[in-house]
Amino acid sequence: MTDLGLYLAKKSISKAAVSSRTGISRSRLSELTLNPTTHLRARELYLIALAIDIDPCEVLKEIYSDVKLED
Repeated sequence: MTDLGLYLAKKSISKAAVSSRTGISRSRLSELTLNPTTHLRARELYLIALAIDIDPCEVLKEIYSDVKLED
């Protein structure tokens, strides 16, 4: 499961509900939440955040918390 998948599961958010509110297909959401090699687009992240009524920056910080600058 991806960090996005874990985030949505932790918040008890239905992928079907997100799909219907955002227009992102269920298959694409499954890919985004299950396949770690799939890249999340900024537009998709923004739509998902709007659909679950959470600040997009919070979602971004949560799912990319491991990203750091190189020394």
